[in-house]
Amino acid sequence: MKKNRSQKGFTLIELMIVIAIIGILAAIAIPNFIAYRDKAYCSAAESDANMIAAALADYYAIPSHTALATLANLGLTLSGPTGAVNTATISGSVDAIVITVTDSSGRCPADYAAAQPDWTGSVVTKTLQ
Repeated sequence: MKKNRSQKGFTLIELMIVIAIIGILAAIAIPNFIAYRDKAYCSAAESDANMIAAALADYYAIPSHTALATLANLGLTLSGPTGAVNTATISGSVDAIVITVTDSSGRCPADYAAAQPDWTGSVVTKTLQ
């Protein structure tokens, strides 16, 4: 009896090798994706600090604005994940303003924050003079 060799398809070994390769790629890619996503929370807090600094520059461009501005004066909406918007404070004097933005998500990686000069824990501080 002759075997029909014209059948096409993949063997079980070939399919198992492909699945193993996909698993290895996923094991490498998923932790990197999570790290990039967590760094985005750091970037959001830094972006909020820069946005407040720009709004302060606009605020003080008006000659009658001589007192220390508040977030309410600036009318800004801070970023952050749903239900946990970043918080910010403006302190100091008109000559030296300190902007402090807290990453409310708590997901900014500690090693990233430690490597940045403006970060302390989950707080980014920007000083304007």
